[in-house]
Amino acid sequence: MSEDLGPNLVSIVDEETGEAIELEFVDALEYNGVVYRAFFPVVEDGKEPDEDDFGLIILKAEDVDGEEMLVEIADEDELYAVYDQFMEQLLEDEDD
Repeated sequence: MSEDLGPNLVSIVDEETGEAIELEFVDALEYNGVVYRAFFPVVEDGKEPDEDDFGLIILKAEDVDGEEMLVEIADEDELYAVYDQFMEQLLEDEDD
């Protein structure tokens, strides 16, 4: 599902559209024993960004046959709880 493009970039495939999406890694955290990774979509130079290009994307890291796979968070309550944890962590980092 994900392809490593460098230290801060990954490419994932949208399972609904089959379209590759490049993401820039922002941060990671562990919440309730699960690792989550936060990304921002990469906007290509010269491309006019739309409102979807600026949202924080949070994916869950799952072990599949010994390899880490990034998957969408299906549970809305889980997504909001993890989002809140990322925001707290980012605000703490800014205060330091």
